[in-house]
Amino acid sequence: MLHPAGPASEAIAGLWWVMLAGGAAILAFVLGLLAVAILRRPSAPPAAGGNGAALWHHGLGLGFPLVVLAALTVHGLMVGERLLPRQAEGLVTVRAEARQWAWTFAYAGAPGLATEDVLHIPAGRPVNVEITSRDVVHSFWVPRLAGKLDAVPGHVNVLRLQAAAPGTYAGQSAEFSGPGYKGHVFTVRAHDAAAWDRFLRGETP
Repeated sequence: MLHPAGPASEAIAGLWWVMLAGGAAILAFVLGLLAVAILRRPSAPPAAGGNGAALWHHGLGLGFPLVVLAALTVHGLMVGERLLPRQAEGLVTVRAEARQWAWTFAYAGAPGLATEDVLHIPAGRPVNVEITSRDVVHSFWVPRLAGKLDAVPGHVNVLRLQAAAPGTYAGQSAEFSGPGYKGHVFTVRAHDAAAWDRFLRGETP
């Protein structure tokens, strides 16, 4: 997840780092307050309703977490908006059907062509993966290419992914769906343009 190989995974990794930085800042702030409370000399508490109490209660107790959480929420929504599977130039559509314990992939550009446990995609082009399940709820996840999305029986969820360069990427089902789910894995192979054309023609890429 932290070694992204495509635009969607880069956005998710960036969000992760922002969340980590925000969490670290809050932790450092709380630890600083704790150190001040432990090391400061005893003194009379501020009068109820005084300026000191208002700063601690309203400014630091309410204002600080609201500002940080609001900023993180807005950033997360902006990232989520960029990940939506909108129309794009060169878009490729594939279908991923899960079952215990395998994946079947079909390709809109080559009717009748299907692969088991290996998803072929063109590198450098956006790919919409239409995800569904034949039996129970599974989860489609290629950490280096995109986020995770559930495969639900009788329903189709669409995930946008893209590989920046040709290569092989590990995928897995990240949902407990019964004994054996740990072995419910698959591979994504991203091809250059020539190899992708050969694959669609049914040749070995």
